[in-house]
Amino acid sequence: MLNTLKAIPARTYILIVLALGIIGGGFYIFSELGEEVLENEKFMIDRQAADYAENLATPEIKTFFAWITELGSVWVLTAGSFIMLGVLWYFYNRNKWKIIYFVIAMGGVTILVSGLKAAFSRDRPNILEEYDGTGYSFPSGHSTAPIVFYGFIIYLVIRSKLNALAKWLINIFLGILILLIAFSRLPLGVHYFTDVIGGLALGLTWLVTCIAILEVTLWHRGRIAKKLENEETPSKFNTK
Repeated sequence: MLNTLKAIPARTYILIVLALGIIGGGFYIFSELGEEVLENEKFMIDRQAADYAENLATPEIKTFFAWITELGSVWVLTAGSFIMLGVLWYFYNRNKWKIIYFVIAMGGVTILVSGLKAAFSRDRPNILEEYDGTGYSFPSGHSTAPIVFYGFIIYLVIRSKLNALAKWLINIFLGILILLIAFSRLPLGVHYFTDVIGGLALGLTWLVTCIAILEVTLWHRGRIAKKLENEETPSKFNTK
């Protein structure tokens, strides 16, 4: 056991601490906001953000964000998930663990958002069907689900064999897209600022948890495969 721990690179320990920090921080932010929402507290920042978004929301801006918010809609993420399953199946040598954890990540976030919305039962600032502004408000599904979906793609890009420049360009674009989708809900008037922050915190926590468990699984399976390979190698040279 001690030898196994010594064999783990220092970089891995740093990533473990970082992952635990993100998970803990995200859970803390979400739980603090959730507690206030349950007590029907009014947030000053919600009013300030709503006023700012209202002043910002010209017809052109609303049209732009209407297109952006669609990239976080249920039908787009569902279609995108099926495409991603095809990509994982074809390009990642049918790596079952990445497929399994992607399904867990997307299926889990769907259950989480639906269950938590029902549990908190926070009314929306406005009901607007054209912007998917129906049902309960906290946490924002357009903040939670896209960060899991596009965030998983960011993880795959990081783990890919693309060159560093391509990785940076793709991931910066996806990171900006995640934030644009989340905050598009404000000028469209279908979410509070705290809905968006709560959704981002919840989504990031769930995403990092799934990726961390996936990495541990891949590391463990790699160790088993290497051990079996080492055990079989001597037998090839064994002569009687």
